[in-house]
Amino acid sequence: QVQLVESGGGLVQPGGSLRLSCAASGNIFSGSVMGWYRQAPGKQRELVARITSGGSTSNADSVKGRFTISRDSAKNTVYLQMNSLKPEDTAVYYCNADNRVRIYWGQGTQVTVSS
Repeated sequence: QVQLVESGGGLVQPGGSLRLSCAASGNIFSGSVMGWYRQAPGKQRELVARITSGGSTSNADSVKGRFTISRDSAKNTVYLQMNSLKPEDTAVYYCNADNRVRIYWGQGTQVTVSS
């Protein structure tokens, strides 16, 4: 059974940092493109960053220079390091795995940036 379990969300002040983690089970990690998406209230879910099985990354323009995605194959885990957080980064952040057959989603973790 495939599972994606996110952790690391919370409340942080503007300018602060958080690191999100997504642990994957069910033998999908190695062959999948892993991604982080977010959805703010009243808005559509949007791509934040993604990383291929070979380690190539891409980020949304809104987070370039602030967020970094990485993956640890030994731990079947993908990370999102978020620095210089802004109030507009407030959203539920979802982990995503795409193995070209099916797309899997985690349950989401709330990130709130507020003073």
